[in-house]
Amino acid sequence: MTRTPLRRLALLALAFALCASANAQPQPESRTTVRVVAFAGGWNLPLWAAQRQGFFERQHIAVELSYTPSSGALVNGLMAGRHDLALAAIDNLVAYQEGQGDGPPLRDPDLVAVMGVDNGFLSVVAAASVATIADLRGKRVAVDSPNTGFAFVLRELLQSNGVGEADVSVVRGGATELRYSGLVAGTFDATLLRTPFDILAAERGFRVLARADSLGPYLGTSGFVRRSWASGHEAVLVGFLRAYREAMRWLVDPANRDVAEALLVANLRDMTPQLAHRAAETLLAERGGLLRDLEIDPQALATVLALRAKYGRPVHTLGDGSGYVDRSYRAKAIATTP
Repeated sequence: MTRTPLRRLALLALAFALCASANAQPQPESRTTVRVVAFAGGWNLPLWAAQRQGFFERQHIAVELSYTPSSGALVNGLMAGRHDLALAAIDNLVAYQEGQGDGPPLRDPDLVAVMGVDNGFLSVVAAASVATIADLRGKRVAVDSPNTGFAFVLRELLQSNGVGEADVSVVRGGATELRYSGLVAGTFDATLLRTPFDILAAERGFRVLARADSLGPYLGTSGFVRRSWASGHEAVLVGFLRAYREAMRWLVDPANRDVAEALLVANLRDMTPQLAHRAAETLLAERGGLLRDLEIDPQALATVLALRAKYGRPVHTLGDGSGYVDRSYRAKAIATTP
């Protein structure tokens, strides 16, 4: 669909209005606050839509959203009780649950995934001078952490193209938003980016070298909590999942696409109406987009576990993944909505 200048201006005006009103509504005392921590990016579109449309409010919930600079900060904040629910790579959950994350092993970890969010939207993006993955030899490649997140996806993509870990210099670049900024600034030569940051980078002349869908089904972001928190807040958690799923249904309705795109413009730096249209096409695609029913596909989780079994240290036997997932809360949310 062609975007006229007038329509782009209208979308910008809507984005500014959404941004200005984001914190305008008071929170009645009858609402329970759920403290959500996530990585900044377009995959938070269902959260923004649920807040904007009042879906959380219908469930008597107020979401307090904060963004993390790294996977370690996210998990440590969750374990310390500063957050109630995290939206992050399910690989982070497995890593810290198994003592393979950054720093000393967690004391009595009880992390569990309760919802799926996306398949990762992962791409290897590099400076324009880098034509292929093979050209990354001798280059600086950034990850959030070498031990968690999507670092193993990057390592597998490099290895499948004949580039070993010793062939590149792996550096810490923080969350996707920070790695995007570092790539643009020339701090490193390549990194793994998620939509829409891959689109933003390509618009600036950077090159997309590979996409993670070549690895087969993969579970990227999940929603996870502490089991102890979930057991004491079942009604709140089920209400959150119900509102999130309602937001997904609202987002995929073509009648709401302009507002969805405006939410991307309002919440992401460097985003324009034209780029928001392209990002929404990916994020809201029927196949490969944000997970509409919050499902956790066992086959997609198996890919995550296979990569962790291959690259994670110390080595652990991870099993079939059932110990990292509790599907009962999602099932209750779905059973109580049309």
